[in-house]
Amino acid sequence: MIRQGSMWIVVAALAAMCAGCNTRTDDLRAAAAAAPAAWTTFRDAFIEDELRDNPPFAVDAGRHEYDGGLPDWSKAGIAARNSRLHAARDAAQKIGPLGLDAAQLFERDYLLARIDRDLFWDEAAERPFTNPTFYLGGLGPSVYLTRDYAPLAERMRAYVTYAKAVPGAVAHIKENLRLPLPQTFIERAISGFAGFASFFEADVPAIFAPVDDPALQSEFASANKAAADAMRDLAKHFEAQRASATQDFALGTEKFAQMLVATEQVTTPLAELEKIGRADLERNLAALRVACEKYTPGRPIKACFAKLSADKPRGGPVAGATRQLVELRQFVVDHKVVSVPSEEQALVAEAPPYRRANSAYIEIPGPYEKSLPATYYIAPPDPKWSKADQLAYIPGEADLLFTSVHEVWPGHFLNFLHANQSKSLVGRLFVGYAFAEGWAHYTEEMMVEMGLHKDDPAAQVGQLSNALLRNVRYLSAIGLHTGGMTVEQSERMFLEEAFQDPGNARQQAARGTYDPAYLNYTLGKLMIRKLRDDWTSTRGGRSAWKQFHDEFLSYGGPPIPMVRKAMLGTDDDGVLFSSGP
Repeated sequence: MIRQGSMWIVVAALAAMCAGCNTRTDDLRAAAAAAPAAWTTFRDAFIEDELRDNPPFAVDAGRHEYDGGLPDWSKAGIAARNSRLHAARDAAQKIGPLGLDAAQLFERDYLLARIDRDLFWDEAAERPFTNPTFYLGGLGPSVYLTRDYAPLAERMRAYVTYAKAVPGAVAHIKENLRLPLPQTFIERAISGFAGFASFFEADVPAIFAPVDDPALQSEFASANKAAADAMRDLAKHFEAQRASATQDFALGTEKFAQMLVATEQVTTPLAELEKIGRADLERNLAALRVACEKYTPGRPIKACFAKLSADKPRGGPVAGATRQLVELRQFVVDHKVVSVPSEEQALVAEAPPYRRANSAYIEIPGPYEKSLPATYYIAPPDPKWSKADQLAYIPGEADLLFTSVHEVWPGHFLNFLHANQSKSLVGRLFVGYAFAEGWAHYTEEMMVEMGLHKDDPAAQVGQLSNALLRNVRYLSAIGLHTGGMTVEQSERMFLEEAFQDPGNARQQAARGTYDPAYLNYTLGKLMIRKLRDDWTSTRGGRSAWKQFHDEFLSYGGPPIPMVRKAMLGTDDDGVLFSSGP
């Protein structure tokens, strides 16, 4: 394993070699000859540093020597990580382009993009100090509970190490998050941290109950109780902040635009992006009116959605999704949508209590894991809601179909099957927000275009309901963070223009305040559609879609403008919606 110090020795040696490169041809040749090996050494050392600094990411990727660890979330630890990222960015830029081939240059720029993303969230947006969601993802212990990568007793020991680290992490979270916080942030913190406490107490003991080791069980009980107590105390800490909660969640126009550049390399002006998003919403609303007229002739759109929602999956959404995955995979194969690189299948399960902020998601083992299944999780409604709201939250059969498309076939799951076979270690490890969510959302409409349930208007309404949800996320993100939109106005938009039930509308509007990048679903979809049209225009049009999908997914998951430049050989400088390739 190459540690951080080794990385800087390699870079310093290369820099010294390049010192006279402006004047001496021999030095140029020497630098060019040394660059490929220097890049490989630097890249591998950088990745090892990333894994060491972020144990939950490392464990999720399959590096189990980091089992049980949590990041150093102290202020000093966060500052040290950011200093390392700045130094790594400077060092990476010193390697090449002299001597690196096209693939190595792409990989280098991909790594630089990842660093830019992390530095934006940590420094410009100050998420460790302003946003509880920075911590919620990293605290999740499900890898030890649901991923069968080792015998249960071994995973139990890893969980005990994790649980012992939780109280210290909680202390850092309390210290770091500046008060007062926006109301939606506080509510998300309360639900997330209280959910952890409940999960630790109610669910985790049963998972490890089969382990016949009294000493380990005793150690587990003590550590688990301390972790649950710490999480409950943290939830109470935020409950006490309700009275002083604010509505100051907006990033502001300048920082929101900076977010798009730093995290996704998109430079299209915000006014134009908003116009594009509104146009896509109107396009989908027009298509919805046509589909609803076929599905519920002469009835208003609300009646159309009511009928769609009333047709619940037989046996519940988990059973319904399990059936759908069989059909969807066969459709992908039969219709030559995109290559399926392995025989792997995804499981389906109910989401645990601490992971129910979104209605569905998938957990996919990382590139270092071998022969372990992914799990597609579906969240039940909040039991505190009214019975009517709980029933409305359960998706209809056709709505669920396109969630299954999005999460599994050919959405996230297939994306990661391709990413895990990338020739680039960077591509296998780092898949970005707009790439991943853009691809998954893109596949929903693409599957309809390729004939999925082509004679079923309910399926068309189901696809459009998902598209409209993402359209309103897109417009809400811009409105909430740059246009003075209130949470209530966003919620009303989800009700009236995405036709969401009240529970989903509340949840989605709140999410937009602490996840300003959730516009990436539609943003990514639109970038992929434009790239597809431009790339296939000289390669046979629609007949080249499978070729396009395979080529697009081969890059792993970098910012889409990077893929556009690589596939088209042109550089739009992040202005992605001008006419022509």
